[in-house]
Amino acid sequence: MLDKAKIGHEFPSFVVDIEKGRLRFFAKSIGETNPIYTDESAAQAAGYRTIPAPPTFMFSVDLEGPELLPILKLFDLDMGRILHGSQEFEYLGQIYAGDRITQQSRIVDIFDKKGGALEFIVQESRYTNQNNELVGTAQQTLVYRN
Repeated sequence: MLDKAKIGHEFPSFVVDIEKGRLRFFAKSIGETNPIYTDESAAQAAGYRTIPAPPTFMFSVDLEGPELLPILKLFDLDMGRILHGSQEFEYLGQIYAGDRITQQSRIVDIFDKKGGALEFIVQESRYTNQNNELVGTAQQTLVYRN
């Protein structure tokens, strides 16, 4: 069973520089065709200061941390037994090309189902820009098969 004493555990925060090319690549990879996500002139004409990050981009910020999935090490989990259960985003501001985003995450819940055959780890992440403005949060649930 996963150690519920780890509820509240905070992972080290880290900073990611958001680059235009990275936003363009992300937009193309998700099939986004709106030019505001790839062309700075189109973004500015639409009222943005520069290219904005497409929806769900916050998850790719998580992948820039010092470890790919720090939860694996924290709980000593076997990668082959992990499933992605869910992902939710709350948009509180806009991430733009040129921003420096600080990501901070913590474990907010651990529970099990099916008599412990499935264990769930709920992790919340917060994304703050260089002006100390909270621009979004995300919550993901990982499922661990025992």
